[in-house]
Amino acid sequence: MNLEYLWQGFSVTLTAQNLLIGFVGCFIGTLVGALPAIGPINGIALLLPIAYTMGLPAESTMILLAAVYCGAEYGGRISSILLNVPGDAGAVMTAMDGYPLARQGRAGEALALSGLASFVGGMLGAIGLALFAPLLAGLAIGFGPAEYFVLMIFAFATLGSMVGSQPVKTLIGCTLGLMLATVGLDATSGAYRFTFNEPELGDGIEFVVLVIGLFSVSEAMLILEHEGRGVTVIRELGRMTARWTDIVKSTGASLRGSLIGFVVGVLPGTGASVSSAVSYTTEKRISDTEGTFGKGDVRGLAAPEAANNATACGAFVPMLTLGVPGSGTTAVMLGALMLYNIQPGPMLMVERPEIVGGLVASLFVGNFILLALNLPLVQIFARVLTVPNWLLVPGILVLSIVGVYSTHASVFSIFLMLGIGMVGWLMRKAGFDMAPIILGFVLGRVMEVNLRNALAISGGDPSILFGSTICVVLWILAAAVAVLPFYLSRRSRRRQQIAASTAS
Repeated sequence: MNLEYLWQGFSVTLTAQNLLIGFVGCFIGTLVGALPAIGPINGIALLLPIAYTMGLPAESTMILLAAVYCGAEYGGRISSILLNVPGDAGAVMTAMDGYPLARQGRAGEALALSGLASFVGGMLGAIGLALFAPLLAGLAIGFGPAEYFVLMIFAFATLGSMVGSQPVKTLIGCTLGLMLATVGLDATSGAYRFTFNEPELGDGIEFVVLVIGLFSVSEAMLILEHEGRGVTVIRELGRMTARWTDIVKSTGASLRGSLIGFVVGVLPGTGASVSSAVSYTTEKRISDTEGTFGKGDVRGLAAPEAANNATACGAFVPMLTLGVPGSGTTAVMLGALMLYNIQPGPMLMVERPEIVGGLVASLFVGNFILLALNLPLVQIFARVLTVPNWLLVPGILVLSIVGVYSTHASVFSIFLMLGIGMVGWLMRKAGFDMAPIILGFVLGRVMEVNLRNALAISGGDPSILFGSTICVVLWILAAAVAVLPFYLSRRSRRRQQIAASTAS
């Protein structure tokens, strides 16, 4: 497939309705990103049922969610620079030099410069997505049920890099997601599975109920738990435009951060937290000849900001072309496609090019909207940081309840959401990440259906799962991705032991 899908996407994105949707998504995403610890997943979880209930077409919903995602990456820098409290995990490195700049009375300059770096990263990431997505989509014709099943195995193998040093908790979360995906009526046998004689569980646990419970409700509980831990907002923003010398000085850092961010984003299961750390440490090795990083160096601010937004675009590559989420946020967006009965995976670009093209085109348009919003309105966004928790938490809970009830018109769904939220809160307190649960839930259903279809084609012979070149390559990649982190960790520990014994 050539770039014709992109021109079709611009015809979808540049309609009055979708431009308005993109603007609203960018505005809300920036607000959500500015609030510490809220993040894009919670914003998407709250908006998804509203968009679905309003009857928006699938392409408009995806444009809205993508705008929230990218807007949150922009907004996360505001609390990092003004509070030294990252808006999300990807903005941790932004605070390293952004907050020192704010302490020097250059908060407005830091916000403006980070906005420009975010724009560079977002645009280069969108270009990379537009170029590489059709190349991977060319593999679509070779995918059957067996290939899809092995692809899901590969997706689960990447989970080890999502949480890093907690493989056991990652495995538990993934298993829990798979178990939740089996609740409801079995389409093949007609048997009810794990419904406990509750009729409303016959159709299974709805995706909106699960994602709002795990993320939004549990987040509200965590905010309540940390009530009273105040921080000081830097209110003197100073000059609101970046200096030309700083723009020139940080250009190389922005370009290098964009490249690193996009490459890391394409790898399933990584995310902005990884790319921002890699880009910052790389830039420090290259540019920190005077020891200014960590003390207010504009290059240390630009590199992770560009990487964050390029990563957001890169994460769409595996989601749109392989049906494999590139991050926790794209796992939620993958579930959004399934709400519309759209099968994610390699055939998506062939069967529904308007969705893929519209989303990619919206990233180009959205970056211009975000740049136009963030430079003149940054003072308004900064005021969001003063919203008290006694107002924020009820707002999240009310939106959660309204969103679930408007989608399913069921009181049982509300109680189920609250129950899932309480379990999610306890799991997060115990150090569990919610992304593996969502990934297990979303991909588990696709995995089961394709396994059964593959075995039906082969008459029950499991060798069909190894019967094509694509299957064999995917098995090898899955094994490598699963084993490599453990090997590298073991080698690192061995080197540390050797170094310690040598020193002693």
